[in-house]
Amino acid sequence: MQKISVDALARQQLEAALASPNGRAADTVYGGHEKVLRQSVMAMAAGTQLSEHKNPGDATVFVIRGCVRLTAGEDSWQGKAGDLLIVPPGLHSLTAEEDSTFLFTVAKHRE
Repeated sequence: MQKISVDALARQQLEAALASPNGRAADTVYGGHEKVLRQSVMAMAAGTQLSEHKNPGDATVFVIRGCVRLTAGEDSWQGKAGDLLIVPPGLHSLTAEEDSTFLFTVAKHRE
């Protein structure tokens, strides 16, 4: 059994993101490349973007603090603290509209 304070980790990651030249920081709290399930606490400074990319499986973004915008093609969804965004398959990007933290979860598709 392992217990992790996601709130404390989110605060740490936001401090790191605000001090980073690229405005981002992340820490994997469960899983990794060798596991099917991976969860990471990520932080982005306002105006920072994760450029268009594709996930290796089903994914969600649970917004802990701030406001983010998930964009896929012509569609976009805004997420604020407490919102869960279901990441659509295919290419998408994520922009921090405010200093933001979120729990990113992905379950890789088995080959």
